[in-house]
Amino acid sequence: MSEFPPVIAPQGDGNGAVDPAEDTPEPIPITEQEVGEYREQDRFLPIANVARIMKSSVPSTAKIAKDAKECVQECVSEFISFITSEAAEKCQMEKRKTIGGEDILYAMISLGFENYAETLKIHLAKLRQQHQTSSAAGRSGENVETGDEE
Repeated sequence: MSEFPPVIAPQGDGNGAVDPAEDTPEPIPITEQEVGEYREQDRFLPIANVARIMKSSVPSTAKIAKDAKECVQECVSEFISFITSEAAEKCQMEKRKTIGGEDILYAMISLGFENYAETLKIHLAKLRQQHQTSSAAGRSGENVETGDEE
């Protein structure tokens, strides 16, 4: 995969001063009261999904306490928000509206999660290859899973 492009600072007006981005309004901070207004199900990943992933990572005889599931649920939800927020800032600076896989990788690296980013880089490449294969098979009229003609 390609390296991430450097972040380019806004250009000055020739007199040495740098103009702040006029089109980009400062985001309004969310207050604790507003956060409290969101329902838990709107802020966190579904606990059943979190529990299923956790269960697949431990021996079948192991049990996971409810408070452990809830703790991980909150942590992974916060982690996703943290990474996505950083990626969204990059997209906003580049005047783009869609966050892509490279934006997430860039955010992870810039936030110090290089080890995870390397693994995700491989996963993203495999995912894209799979999508290309299924798109090509769909155009040729094949059923990707069975290889049968439709």
